[in-house]
Amino acid sequence: MNLPKAFEEEMVNLLGDEDYKKYTECFDESRHYGLRVNTAKISVEEFLKIAPWPLERVPWISNGFYYDGENIQPAKHPYYFAGLYYLQEPSAMTPADRLPVDPGDRVLDVCAAPGGKATELGAKLRGTGVLAANDLSSSRAKGLLKNLELFGIGNVLVLSEEPGKLVPYFREYFDKILIDAPCSGEGMFRKDRKMVRAWEEHGPEFFSRIQKSIVSQAAQMLRPGGMMLYSTCTFSPLENEQTIEYLLDQYPEFEICEMEGYEGFSEGMPEVTREKDENLKKTVRIFPHRMKGEGHFIALLKKGEVKKRQGTSDKGRAGKIPEELEEFLEGVDRAFDLSRIQIRGDRVYYMPEDVPDLKGVRFLRTGLLMGELKKKRFEPSQALAMNLKKDEYRHILDLPSEDVRVVRYLKGETLDVEDLAAPKDKGWYLVCVDGYPLGFGKLGNQTLKNKYLPGWRWQSL
Repeated sequence: MNLPKAFEEEMVNLLGDEDYKKYTECFDESRHYGLRVNTAKISVEEFLKIAPWPLERVPWISNGFYYDGENIQPAKHPYYFAGLYYLQEPSAMTPADRLPVDPGDRVLDVCAAPGGKATELGAKLRGTGVLAANDLSSSRAKGLLKNLELFGIGNVLVLSEEPGKLVPYFREYFDKILIDAPCSGEGMFRKDRKMVRAWEEHGPEFFSRIQKSIVSQAAQMLRPGGMMLYSTCTFSPLENEQTIEYLLDQYPEFEICEMEGYEGFSEGMPEVTREKDENLKKTVRIFPHRMKGEGHFIALLKKGEVKKRQGTSDKGRAGKIPEELEEFLEGVDRAFDLSRIQIRGDRVYYMPEDVPDLKGVRFLRTGLLMGELKKKRFEPSQALAMNLKKDEYRHILDLPSEDVRVVRYLKGETLDVEDLAAPKDKGWYLVCVDGYPLGFGKLGNQTLKNKYLPGWRWQSL
């Protein structure tokens, strides 16, 4: 493989001649395919019991696995449509794994599309707190929204703004922030050869300016005592250690934190920076010739001076909700806080707690879209279906994964369910595969009218 001369020289400086040779030899090896279990829906142990294919653990990620991407297609299995896992390159699982998110946290993913890291952060929150997932590209943010809803994450704000625009709305608001920064993508050269040409068009100097701007803006949105994780999929010192050095110069209240290690991790390189701060050794570099992953840089930081977190908005009062919504919720075994239900037009949302007024901010979603009010009836949404657990809804149609009706449902077809429903059964039913929700359908006369979201439907190869 022909690599840019400037890149080769930089890598030789980083690795030395012998180690660089090992690095280039790994380009002849097969890429690694990864799958990360959605622990908000299923435990790792339970998933391994039902996994349809052989899996090998990613040793530094508790819910990460390798699979044979040359011979199997996990994205064409019903469990994928049930949101039980996300397909993600193994080293890319590391940033969200190493950011210590706790239930109840306010979390920001600054550059979140397509959602690989945001879905893991949301799973860690367990339906509490708030996850603000932002991406400047509105088209990429649409894919981000789908992945978050597929994972059943409802306590979300899906935003599409330049990070600096968010600072006045979220100043010192977040407990945890993840920045998987736009970068020159050197760690992706083996996985995607087109990245070499992109690097030649926009190299480290171009992205370094963007990264410095983003970390400065994110620092202002982190509360004192909060933690921020910065990552890239590149090897460039300019984009990695030197960006962290810049952040520490601008915001000396930040300090670099230790992370859970792994034998394949390489420590950061203070020698590539101006001040040669030994604390930079606490950052992590992932090289593809030293472990079974592509390439990443990760730095975990903490903002000093702990202060008590303050709420930013009133919870409001529990008001009267429409009768049709109230009737539907009688079949849901979950205690919704009625003060958090917002009706905008004909759409019903369940909002996270204590979110600021976002007037003036571009967003695709605030909260969980529960459904729509239509002519004195309530139609539940696909997002609500994915947010529910099987035992939280009264009316269930549960199909085994091998039942041909599962794929027919995912394709949007009407189903005959005489074996599952009595002649008098009717109304909204939650369709599940092996106990995990896929979406809603309207039942009548032992026939299920399909309500699976058209944009999500199974596409034949």
